[in-house]
Amino acid sequence: MDNDKQDLPDCFGDLNQVFPMTESGLRETPEACFYHCPVKTPCLKRAMGTDDGTQVEEELIDRGHQAGMVNFFERWSRKKQVHRRRNKK
Repeated sequence: MDNDKQDLPDCFGDLNQVFPMTESGLRETPEACFYHCPVKTPCLKRAMGTDDGTQVEEELIDRGHQAGMVNFFERWSRKKQVHRRRNKK
């Protein structure tokens, strides 16, 4: 399968399909994507490059802060970097 648009599955880059939130409150790639999709890496990169992907990055930063792994200033700095990347687009 080439990376031409016509060869890509309909779910390509759709964050809610390729990296959905599970019942546990964490995001997880479905088995069908993880084991059987030949374009999973570019698909996940595309999904994470969207505004929804930015929100996922912020979720991870906040989770690290809540767990005590990231202090206030590091959280602030990382979020600022995420917002700068989003505004460059």
